[in-house]
Amino acid sequence: MSLDLVSHRVDLHSHTGHSSDSLLPAEVLLEAAVRAGLAAIAVTDHNSLGGALQACSLVERSPERFGNLVVIPGEEVKTVEGEIIGLFLCEPIPRGLTPEETIGRIRAQGGLVLVPHPFDRLRGSRIAAPALDRIAPLVDAIEVFNARTTLAADNTRALDFARRHHLAVVAGSDAHTAREVGFAYVEIDAPPAREPKAFLEQICAGRIGGRLSPPLVHFGSTFARWRKRLGIAPTVQL
Repeated sequence: MSLDLVSHRVDLHSHTGHSSDSLLPAEVLLEAAVRAGLAAIAVTDHNSLGGALQACSLVERSPERFGNLVVIPGEEVKTVEGEIIGLFLCEPIPRGLTPEETIGRIRAQGGLVLVPHPFDRLRGSRIAAPALDRIAPLVDAIEVFNARTTLAADNTRALDFARRHHLAVVAGSDAHTAREVGFAYVEIDAPPAREPKAFLEQICAGRIGGRLSPPLVHFGSTFARWRKRLGIAPTVQL
């Protein structure tokens, strides 16, 4: 096969045990990404950069084990009006800020701004509609295919919104367990860039792919959340 025809899959939304609703060790997430044939994975824990930094460290220490996998450090931040993802971060961003303040903190690190699952009717954490309209000129990309979105029409609404506002479209598995990794992805035509602007250009020219996760995966998150509340969850490795 010609190298010009080789595609590279990038999963832009995943979680480790650093999220309140996941028990997935960073090491296992990376192994799952390799098995899924991903070229890159964004680690985007809820209100924590710990899992992403741990994943980056693991790949740096054992590059031969994880092949050429690129880890994009990110965080899914809960603002006062819903969730926003920052990519290519080096410092954590606190929860509870306004969407505009959160975006400003992401920009200050040179990061990319992504809005996850903006129209998922079954998620109270989604960005509020007035906030989404307000910040549209400030964001880089809209997640138009989230594998954990139960109602496919909600992904379609996200795609329509992105097109109206001329924003890049992205996809992510939103994996909280190993079996979900790689269920949704953006396919690009060259190895993933490690610099935000160049990476965004690749994404803009990419193609969305994947499949929806079975609805039962949400029970895994509920199970993880309750285990942590009861103090019987495994200790997160640092």
